[in-house]
Amino acid sequence: MTNMDPSEEFNYDYHENISFNFSYEDYPTPCRKGDIRSFAAVFLPIMYTMCLVVGLAGNALVVAVYAYHKRLKTMMDVFLTHLAVADLLLLFTLPFWAADAARGWELGEVICKIVSACYTVNFTCCMLLLACISLDRYLALARAQRSDQRGRLGRMFSRRHCWKVCSVVWMIAFFLGVPDLVLSEVRWMSGRSICLAIYPPSMAGGGKAALEIVEVLLGFLLPLIVMVICYCRVGWTLKELPIESRGKKWKALRVLLIVVGVFVVTQLPYNVLKVYRAMDSVYILVTHCGTSKSLDQAAQVTEGLALTHCCLNPILYAFMGSSFRQHMMKVAKKIGERKRKRRRENPAVEEGIEMSFNTQNASQETNTFSI
Repeated sequence: MTNMDPSEEFNYDYHENISFNFSYEDYPTPCRKGDIRSFAAVFLPIMYTMCLVVGLAGNALVVAVYAYHKRLKTMMDVFLTHLAVADLLLLFTLPFWAADAARGWELGEVICKIVSACYTVNFTCCMLLLACISLDRYLALARAQRSDQRGRLGRMFSRRHCWKVCSVVWMIAFFLGVPDLVLSEVRWMSGRSICLAIYPPSMAGGGKAALEIVEVLLGFLLPLIVMVICYCRVGWTLKELPIESRGKKWKALRVLLIVVGVFVVTQLPYNVLKVYRAMDSVYILVTHCGTSKSLDQAAQVTEGLALTHCCLNPILYAFMGSSFRQHMMKVAKKIGERKRKRRRENPAVEEGIEMSFNTQNASQETNTFSI
């Protein structure tokens, strides 16, 4: 891989956080990618805006409910709160990348470094927290079965140590974001400023590819393996339930299949392409301009698809959990009680319709995650 030359338009492949440099020595003419940038200038702002609006509503509701409720009773509560915070921090970087795609980077190099690192840190953190949620669901079922061996593992992964687990997750994610924090720069290319990571010659090949592979291993393969193993064990246990519980059993199995299926559909294309381009940086697999342009466009589409998981996380995990629904009911009940109290204190206000909420089993401290 050669050094980035701002005057050579064909050496720049558009990507928000990770720059892909290629030398097309076999090309009879430069590989110009104005059409790819034009597509990104339209597609990415629209995609990012949709993810921001939908994801902001769902994740903000999760954080608001837990913040209002004040007490996180279960490990699932803690993991869901951290997941929602990571999703929100990731979503807050999208307006910057949308503006970068449409008009170029206009906010300086310091903001470029911070936003690039924040994107990588929170994207990786979201994926690792999904693995923690899967392991928590399996251990919850194991504790119910009162297995001695699983009980010891459950004690290691207990509510008392939950914050330590989350701290380790954030530390790993921050470690993966350090290269973006250090290497991201603002360069003038094709008539506008671009925020991207510029790798030194010593890292142009193997070093850059190694970082990419580590991100795929920790941000995709590890969570996928944990999810598949844990949910397969949970599913196998559900199959052994009595026949009178068949309806609830199949409902829970469908939930597990949906959770794993959504993760694979949204994350697999992006990570496969990421591995291929990492290998290309070492072995120069792409030697044709048309192929390179197709990969650039595929990178934009698959990354947009991967980001949709931030919008789906509140639906798949929080809203489907009984504990979160109980918290939401309590918050709604408190708000209703405060409104009624204000009406009683101020008789001039027209009396509204009172709404009561069913808080049966509100003291229950378990989150069944629809299982």
